Amino acid sequence: MNSPVYQTVIIGGGFTGLFTALHLAHEHYPRSVILIDQNERFCFKPLLYEYFNGEMDTFQVVPRFSELLKGSGVIFVQDAVQAIDLHQREVKLASGNSYNYSNLVLALGSVTTYHQVEGAKENAFPFWTQADAIALERHLRDRFQRAVQTEDSEERRKLLTVGVVGGGSSGVEIAATLADFLPHWYEVLGGNSSEIRIVLLNHGKEILNDDINNPLRPIAEKELQKRRIPVEILTGAEVTTIHANAIEYKHNEQIKTLATHTAIWTAGTSVHPLIKDLPISQEHRYHGLPLVTSTMQLLDFPEVFAGGDCAGLQDNSLPPTAQVAYQQGANIAHNLKAIALGEELKPVKVNTRGTLLKLGVNNAAANLFNVFEVAGEPAHLIRHATYLTLLPTPIHDFKAATEWVDEEIFHQHLDPQDVGKKVVQAAEIVGTGVVGILAARKLLKMLGDEDKKD
Repeated sequence: MNSPVYQTVIIGGGFTGLFTALHLAHEHYPRSVILIDQNERFCFKPLLYEYFNGEMDTFQVVPRFSELLKGSGVIFVQDAVQAIDLHQREVKLASGNSYNYSNLVLALGSVTTYHQVEGAKENAFPFWTQADAIALERHLRDRFQRAVQTEDSEERRKLLTVGVVGGGSSGVEIAATLADFLPHWYEVLGGNSSEIRIVLLNHGKEILNDDINNPLRPIAEKELQKRRIPVEILTGAEVTTIHANAIEYKHNEQIKTLATHTAIWTAGTSVHPLIKDLPISQEHRYHGLPLVTSTMQLLDFPEVFAGGDCAGLQDNSLPPTAQVAYQQGANIAHNLKAIALGEELKPVKVNTRGTLLKLGVNNAAANLFNVFEVAGEPAHLIRHATYLTLLPTPIHDFKAATEWVDEEIFHQHLDPQDVGKKVVQAAEIVGTGVVGILAARKLLKMLGDEDKKD
């Protein structure tokens, strides 16, 4: 008879998976912990725009798992999961290795979906990982180099036009980011930045519709027009085909074409194939995701926990944000330790503090506690303060935060106009810890300086 296996396996090194592992290490979990991910590096997705445009460094946004887990006791395995056998409690990997578990955490996240749009997978760039960011940067630099060298004005226009498909948060954020820093790239090459076009194509009649950042739509629409290159917004544009040099879309029952060499796809995600393949009935799924109890356990397999984009929360949907994943990871870790020690499990409670939307270089919008909104550089300060306090492990957090605080808070001038006392309170609450305090102090100083001028 085989001896029981007392170890927890976490599959997926995104926010939920990594934070669960780190919280288990912090709580001195008495069992072995194995974290499996096919990538060498963790990707802090909300800051991928800053990594892409050079505002932040590799170690801040895409650190290695080996660095993040050093000294934690967590075993990191870089491999792709091939199959999950819930009945045999076994995880099978592409390498041929397999791991049995006493508890399993499903944290695989979601995958990009192309909605059966012809040519989208082959010709459009997703923006989801470090590899995606690197591929898009290389592509754009190549197109800009070609543009500055061609005398054919029509071809140059194609090379300098970027089409972003999808008007959700990701589409708005990448469009705003590109509109601010692509002109700098082209000017360095000697080109005329006014020739650049950034076009945002949205199927619905409004951007950010059914999106967590929907309350910030009026701010976003204004800010997109205020970028160095104003973003052109096409609503009611149903993309039908993406070619290597054009995007076809239906608008007012007519097929139209946007001539471009660059299509960026941000139009949705779907359930991970491994989650789809789990032996769970449709009655125990919600929008394709396995339903979980209040303690984040699968209904038919209580030894298995699921979080983030792998968990179905009927009548209690939560936004797929870093702050939610952080809290879910902490709660799952608490309940795993409770199981190991024979203690009572606790329902997971998640408190959302608001939403944050990047709207260009050094610019953002924030909806805080659904009470008030902040825009511009103060919102950018709050956004960075908030995310930097969520960066995994205290050592990594401090290293990244001190670099950013030195550059952003002490060397950048912020316009103190329209900065209210509530912004200071928000920085203290939303950006917890040292970064939030420093941000709040900076804002207070700004207000004090303005009062002296008056």
